[in-house]
Amino acid sequence: MIQKILAVNFQDSEVLAMKKILIVDDMLVPLMMTENMLAGQYETFCAQSAKEAMEIYRKEMPDMVLSDFRMPGMTGYEMQIELQNEFHKEIPFMFMTADEDKDVESKGFDNGAMDLIHKPFEPKILLRRVANILKTVGEIQDLKKTSSIDKLTGLFNKGSSEEELKKVCKKSHGSLMMIDLDSFKLVNDIHGHAMGDKILIAFADILRATMRSTDLIGRMGGDEFVAFCHGVYEESAIAAKSQFINEKIVEAAKKLMGEDMNIPLGASIGCVLVPQAGTDFVDLYKKADKALYIVKKNGKHGYNIFNEDAPEENVETVVTLAQIEMILAERNKEAGAYILPFESFRNIYRFLKRTRAGYGKTICIVLLALKRTNDGEKISLKHAGEQFIECLHKTLRRGDVISQNGSNQFLVLLTNTDGHHDVTRAMSRVVENWGNLPESKSFYFTHEWTVVDA
Repeated sequence: MIQKILAVNFQDSEVLAMKKILIVDDMLVPLMMTENMLAGQYETFCAQSAKEAMEIYRKEMPDMVLSDFRMPGMTGYEMQIELQNEFHKEIPFMFMTADEDKDVESKGFDNGAMDLIHKPFEPKILLRRVANILKTVGEIQDLKKTSSIDKLTGLFNKGSSEEELKKVCKKSHGSLMMIDLDSFKLVNDIHGHAMGDKILIAFADILRATMRSTDLIGRMGGDEFVAFCHGVYEESAIAAKSQFINEKIVEAAKKLMGEDMNIPLGASIGCVLVPQAGTDFVDLYKKADKALYIVKKNGKHGYNIFNEDAPEENVETVVTLAQIEMILAERNKEAGAYILPFESFRNIYRFLKRTRAGYGKTICIVLLALKRTNDGEKISLKHAGEQFIECLHKTLRRGDVISQNGSNQFLVLLTNTDGHHDVTRAMSRVVENWGNLPESKSFYFTHEWTVVDA
């Protein structure tokens, strides 16, 4: 093998990163001449046979190959096919030939060659055409990189995450993690999508800080993320990562939304060990999803490692009391009565009735019914009901509870009253406020009430 020549340019006292070119020609003089033309601008490697060139390629991984087309033993065309089959990718090839046969030219291009130059050639022509190839390759790589990255977070997007993880899971050992950002929808609902984007960016930064540079992190969409942690098997390490992520996302959210932020943000992590649980990504992802489901079912903000033999009821929940309080707490503590679905209203009624003896005040339940007037405008009952429950919400106190039963009936629990006097006063306020709304011309309401006894 001819000794490679390393050409170094200096600019502002820094060594420029030089592209690598492998030059292959069985004739020594043309090989040396070609190398001499390129050595001033590129790092060059020379070989006099396809076999020698393939050994150099495996070791140096050059940016492109400049090869003579006809060579004894293995042609440049055959070498290109061998290398592309071995590395499962298109390799930038440019062929050199002194043959004027048009079939030679078409055969090279049919196999994916990026250019073909006829011998003898001028140095300027060769340099220009090599530069064009490397520029095109760079642009293609940039496009591939851009298309594989999630624009918001800078992590791998769903498609590239799946593609990379299929390879990683087959040959690597470690932990595959599905990571969900808990309660993220509330950020969008309360603070808007611009704030939601900031939270997602912060969460991605936290994941980067949690993992190592050799680990793979991707965004599968929305608030769903995935990661592969090389060499991580111990539960203590997974627990530490879970705790770090859950602590840091709350800190970041308070910086962005204020210290009074009360959205129960956190991370639920479903983990599966590779290759213990298999090496097929699709199967592993399903197992990680099962582990994630258990975390969600048991209060969120924690982790679970997939275990085929462990029944769900035996899985330990890893959530602190402070996290549980955030999950249970009411969001947006606004004025007005508490509106609940009928099933939830029934549960509160049963609880209050059960514990009635411990209260110093009277608890009353009120049934209100909307009825259409004879000469009112023809507005829908649905619209009137929506306005009426909003009127109840704004008129009654924060300690009172409201629910709708059917299309025109509404239930109210007055939880801290003196009985008849407080019920009358509350209903008088509802009559007054409802009367101020245009819907009252089409609908009036009746009510009846009673004390909730133990």
